[in-house]
Amino acid sequence: MKPVEIAKNIYWVGAIDWVTRDFHGYSTYRGTTYNAFLIIDEKITLIDTVKKQYQSELLHNISKIIPPEKIDYVVVNHVEMDHSGCLPEVIDIIKPEKIICSKMGHKALRQHFHKDDWPYHIITPNEEMSLGEKTLSFLETRMLHWPDSMFTYAKEDQILFSSDAFGQHLATSERFDDEVNQDVLMHECGKYYANILTLYSPLVKKLLAKVKEMQLPIKMIAPDHGVVWRKDPGKVLDAYSRWCTHEGQGNALIIYDTMWHSTETMAKAVAEGLQEEGISFRLLDLRVNHRSDVMTDVLNASAIILGCSTLNNGLLPRMAGFLMYMRGLRPTNKIGAAFGSYGWSGEAVKLMNQSMKEMKFSICHQGLKAQYVPEHSKLTECIELGKLVGKTLKDSKAGKEIVSVI
Repeated sequence: MKPVEIAKNIYWVGAIDWVTRDFHGYSTYRGTTYNAFLIIDEKITLIDTVKKQYQSELLHNISKIIPPEKIDYVVVNHVEMDHSGCLPEVIDIIKPEKIICSKMGHKALRQHFHKDDWPYHIITPNEEMSLGEKTLSFLETRMLHWPDSMFTYAKEDQILFSSDAFGQHLATSERFDDEVNQDVLMHECGKYYANILTLYSPLVKKLLAKVKEMQLPIKMIAPDHGVVWRKDPGKVLDAYSRWCTHEGQGNALIIYDTMWHSTETMAKAVAEGLQEEGISFRLLDLRVNHRSDVMTDVLNASAIILGCSTLNNGLLPRMAGFLMYMRGLRPTNKIGAAFGSYGWSGEAVKLMNQSMKEMKFSICHQGLKAQYVPEHSKLTECIELGKLVGKTLKDSKAGKEIVSVI
């Protein structure tokens, strides 16, 4: 990919990763990008680098504009290795006057690369830095999603270089939001939020309030992954404002794993109860749905109904793994219920309820168990469970307080 001028004398010089399909446990069916940006001014500045194996692509793109050795400053918004993996090699070539980072970024860079002699410049609150005609300012965004994270703002061009926030894992030859399919863009943006930022939603909420308070005019948002928001940066800001509340859309998910189809049969009966109440739902079998895709649906769901067979006094491995993954991301503001089949012990329902309780779900039913193959009477109970969840969703929408029964 050749460099792309996103504003006067500001260039995208990053790399497209067409082949990655897993990002530390998060499925990336559409690949990803590692965005880096070059600002040409009296002090030539590179904002972020790329994953180590894409070093030559980064340097090749820079070389089409200027010799890399002419770069004066390197800004490190985020130390995670997909953005800093090639930094030592790039520093050796560039030999910059300054490596600009946050206080926590300085600590992380030293811990990652063990370089005490690099020319670190640690930003201070409200610091501005003149590059000549352009001015940069910096905003620490700790734990969005690493302690070192920060934003860089190009004042005259009103561009927010937002590190991992507002990004998407999306490999594409297009560089801007208005050039790609909007449904694909927002799906990948939501998937990114669901699987990386859900845990940090309270901080996202505070950050959005702070940006609003600062009254920063933002013409463009340039994240470290995916496309640059130039036509409608407000679209992604509005989406983050919704997602950080974890407010669902009035729908339900039935997420289940099954051994000999008994739990699957129960899941379909629960779905019948939801349907009778007019509730939109999805059945998600963990055998065929990746955990990161399920979490993307969880982001917008109002009710989570978990189903699992009991195995060795516990959960089936896929459900156990999914619950560990979901608990780590801590979605909130959900109605919960559980069901499952068993042979002789039946602990799965209790364990699923326990996990939902830890996530502060409002659990509307003690849980439903069926031994071996569910009979008609038990399937009728499953239908009633679905109807109960549906009625609880309606009560919640009407503003009635939902009290967890567990």
